[in-house]
Amino acid sequence: MLDQKKVFDCLAQHGVSYFIGVPDSYLNGFCNYALAHCGDRNVITANEGNAVALAAGHYLATKEIPLVYMQNSGEGNAVNPLASLVDKDVYSVPMILLIGWRGQGNSEPNHPQHWRQGEITTSLMDILHIPYTVLTDDNEEFASAVEKAVKYCEEMRGVYAFIAPKGVMADPDKPNNVDDTYPMSREEAIEVILDHMPEDTIYSATTGRATRELFFLREKRNETKVHDFLNVGSMGHASSVALGIALSKPDRKAVALDGDSAAIMHMGAMTMVSKVSAPNFLHVVLNNGAHESVGGQPSAGHLLDWTAIASACGYETVGHPVTTKEELIEAIEKLSNCGKASFIDCRIHKGLARKLPPIIFDHREAIDALINDLNG
Repeated sequence: MLDQKKVFDCLAQHGVSYFIGVPDSYLNGFCNYALAHCGDRNVITANEGNAVALAAGHYLATKEIPLVYMQNSGEGNAVNPLASLVDKDVYSVPMILLIGWRGQGNSEPNHPQHWRQGEITTSLMDILHIPYTVLTDDNEEFASAVEKAVKYCEEMRGVYAFIAPKGVMADPDKPNNVDDTYPMSREEAIEVILDHMPEDTIYSATTGRATRELFFLREKRNETKVHDFLNVGSMGHASSVALGIALSKPDRKAVALDGDSAAIMHMGAMTMVSKVSAPNFLHVVLNNGAHESVGGQPSAGHLLDWTAIASACGYETVGHPVTTKEELIEAIEKLSNCGKASFIDCRIHKGLARKLPPIIFDHREAIDALINDLNG
């Protein structure tokens, strides 16, 4: 990994000292250094498009070149403002992108959700006419890359990208930071839900820890996985998949096991329940106030009144967050036959309840089993 103090010192020497983005495990060294040392000049955003737009506003107000960080899966969220708002033929807003390169070559053979994105990461930059440097674990080369990028941004008033392969900006060891903010862990909350929903309930688990914990809970409990959709990519869309299933299979309960950071990323999806009838849909936000899967950086999860937001969007709620197993059970029972799509803000603490390996499974086999279950 690059020496992160040298990275930030080098950026500062060239006038780059404002950082905006969505944390990524491939950038966790960078993200955690920014969190520890940059104060309010480091802003964690809802999604990557939001980050590009916020960076544009910062440049317009200060003429300072900002840096936007993201995982390459977030390029999709960023394409619209990159191709319109900041493009050289529109408002020509300079900024530096720092993109974690998941799925490069054969670097993640067990994670096909990253393969295509890894394949097209640099191609997207070419299509958008954004010059880039693929970073190496060499501090002197990084300094040269920064000098080149800043010169381009200043002279061309354009966007320049740094692409960070595995290990360049990340510590390989991610700590399991367990806090005691709330009594339940995510795994404990998921198990309570499994225990108190019908056996044939369909579950759509969000990207990251929730998918892993559902997967291994099924194994621990000797239960079938055919009712489970593991949203291993497309962060923020697990609840929409669950709602799509609920609308098409009104005789089955469908539960979204969402995360606070994921729900924030595409919060507009929550408004859909105001326009459709889905009384069999339960949306649970497993809210630990953190981007836990990528390093534990804080989200806005514990700062929001999710219950009020959900109610305004058309969900039935119990009127408050739940923080204990007993409150979660009571909420599930109260909402089970409420006649509307329902929502629970389930407050949990950070950290894994137990150490879990990565999920390795046949994605096509798993999804075909779910399709057969839904259509059998």
